[in-house]
Order: sequence, then C-alpha cells, then structure tokens
Amino acid sequence: MSTAEQQLELGITQTSERSQPWQRWLRWWQPESAPLYDRVLLWLSLALLAIGLVMVTSASFPVAERLTDNPFHFFFRHCMYLALGMGLLATVVQVPIQVWFRGSAVLLLIAIGMLVMVLIIGHEVNGAKRWIKVGPLTLQTAELAKLFFVAYVASYLTRRHDQVQENLRGFIKPLAVLFIFGCLLLLQPDFGSAVVMTSIVVAMLFLAGARLWQFFAIFVAISLLLTFLIYFEPYRMRRVVSFLDPWQDPFGSGYQLTQSLMAFGRGDWFGQGLGNSIQKLQYLPEAHTDFIMAVVGEELGFVGILTVLVLVFALVFRTMQLGRRALERGHQFGGFMAYGIGVWFAFQAMVNIGAAAGLLPTKGLTLPLVSYGGTSLLISCITIGILLRLDYEVRIGSMKVAPRSGRRA
Repeated sequence: MSTAEQQLELGITQTSERSQPWQRWLRWWQPESAPLYDRVLLWLSLALLAIGLVMVTSASFPVAERLTDNPFHFFFRHCMYLALGMGLLATVVQVPIQVWFRGSAVLLLIAIGMLVMVLIIGHEVNGAKRWIKVGPLTLQTAELAKLFFVAYVASYLTRRHDQVQENLRGFIKPLAVLFIFGCLLLLQPDFGSAVVMTSIVVAMLFLAGARLWQFFAIFVAISLLLTFLIYFEPYRMRRVVSFLDPWQDPFGSGYQLTQSLMAFGRGDWFGQGLGNSIQKLQYLPEAHTDFIMAVVGEELGFVGILTVLVLVFALVFRTMQLGRRALERGHQFGGFMAYGIGVWFAFQAMVNIGAAAGLLPTKGLTLPLVSYGGTSLLISCITIGILLRLDYEVRIGSMKVAPRSGRRA
C-alpha cells in the first residue's frame, strides 16, 4: 500500500471516530483489550470521592467554625480518613478473595463482639451508643458489621447454595444471624443499619434462587416487625409523621426536612454556586453528613444532583455486572459478595437521597463515598478494593495462555 493510500485510510478512520463519539465511550466502558482491573469502576469511585470531598468541605464550614473555631476542621479530618481509605483500598486489592471466604466465620464473630462492645464502652452522642474511640479515630461499629455480615452471607450461600434453594431450613439460617445483628443494632439504637442489613440478606437470598413463597412470608413478617418497632417507639413515630406532612410542625419534628426541601427549592436547575448555600448556615442540621444531597441540590442544582445519581447508579450497575460475571466464571463467593455490596450501596444511597428529598422517612444513613463519616468512608474504600480484586481474579481466570511463536532451530 502506498503512502498516499495509508494517509487516506488513516484520515477516514479518524473522521469516522470523530463522527461517532458514542463508540469511543463504549470502548472506554467495555474495552476490547483486557486490562487487569476495572478502570470504569475505579474512576466512578474516585469521582464520587472527589465530589464528596468538595461538598463536605463546603457544607461543613459553618458548623466547623462554630464548634472548633476552625472552618477547615472537617475538611482536614475528611482528608485524613480519605488518605487512610485509599491506603486500605490499595492494601485490600492485594488480598485474595479466598482469604475473605476462609475468614468469614471469624469476621462474623468479630462483628458480633464489636456490636456488644459498643454497648458497654461506646461513645454516646444524642442518646445513641454507636461509636468507639480509638485515639484520634472514631469507629462506627455498624459499618464494620455490614461488611462482615455481607462476607458471611456470601460464604453461606456458597457453601449451602443447594439448601437455600431446596428447603426452608437453609433459608432461615442467615435470617437467624440477621436477628442477632438486628437486636444488637436496635439496642444502640441504630434502626437504619438494621433495615440496611435486612435488605441485603433478603436481596442476596433472592439472587441465590430461594423460593418465592419464602420471600412472601419473610416480607409479611418483616413488615409486621417494622410496624411494631415504629409504632411503639415515640421518636420513630414522630419521624414517620413528620415525613408524611413536615409542614404541620415546621419548627419541631418536621424542621430538618422542611429546611432540606427549602435547599432543594433554592437550587433550581444550576444551583446558587459552590459555597453559596444558605441552609448550611446553621439552618439545616447535619448538612455535611445525612443531608449532604440537600447542599448539593442548593449549590449545584438539579444538574449536580443528576450527576451524583448517575455516578451512583453506574457504580451499582457495574458492581452487579461484576457479580454476574463472577458467578458465570465459577467465582461463587465473589459473585455473591459483589451482589451484596451492590445492594448495600444502592439501598443506602436510595434511603439517604430519598430522606433528604422527603420521599422517605429521615434516617441517619450516609451516602457511600460522598458523605462525611470516617468509618463509612473507610469501609466504602475497602469494599471498592474487594470489587477491584474480584474483577482482577475474574479477568485473570478467563485469560487463555497464548502459544509461543517462533522458528524451530
């Protein structure tokens, strides 16, 4: 082929690529070559971490100055946890998935022990004992318990997959463990984490192929239990009532939600600009934790909220894709664990954003990778490391060794 023909062919190729940008995006999402890690999953996680750092810094200025006389107090702490989280992510990537499988029983006992310990020596805030102080760090045991619980359920489904599908006994065993976790969490009290764990185990059992009538029975039982827990606990009942009509008591039980809705309303399409939120100026409590999305909505508008939602949805979708691919390649434990992490992130994000927007009752749940919260950020980074390691093992296992080429002597 002549030089002119080569240049012509190159020009046609470049023109075709420019005229079809969606093809370049598709190759980035699903590359033809096989890299040793899921770069889409990594970049989605880093994007959410970056947005979280910026928004936590913006939302926490007023409360940090009031509490510590240093407006950058929460920024420095968030950076410290973020650096620790990235270190943990890099470490966990080196740990084989089989290590989590073999240690799932020990992790389960550690989680139960920590939930008992926090009731004895835990640090109390607003009447709740959920944290253990370890030097400059404050660990929320429920976040660790979620991760270890997911590892145990994934291990159980791997070992007892046939029993879960065939008889009621195999279906009930993980629910019995859930009952123990739920009781310990309600003693803190931490109703939100108990609901998250319930959603995780029910979804994982469903994805493992349990029978539908079992889910109907457990759904009725859990609904009755949740109704009982809400009805006979005054503060939970007030939250439900204020969620239904927050404007009935805008300066009492509905105060937090009404301020959050005002923030969303002020945001409009493109927001008031980064740092220009009014509601974070001591009007909206927990602006940098549970209601971080209200500040996102006020400062960045609908576009900012849509960006976060798309990133979270893409991360969950990619995680569920990884779980399915792992199961197809024979990585049962890793596949079920990826499913559990995907459901965990999806449900917790739904509750956090739904509560801030007035679509769900207010619950103290962080937005994974975005909200301020040391333990939540550390555990989220660990889960991303687990997913990247699983993806690496699936890719390595599916590679075929190419035969050597060369001339015979």
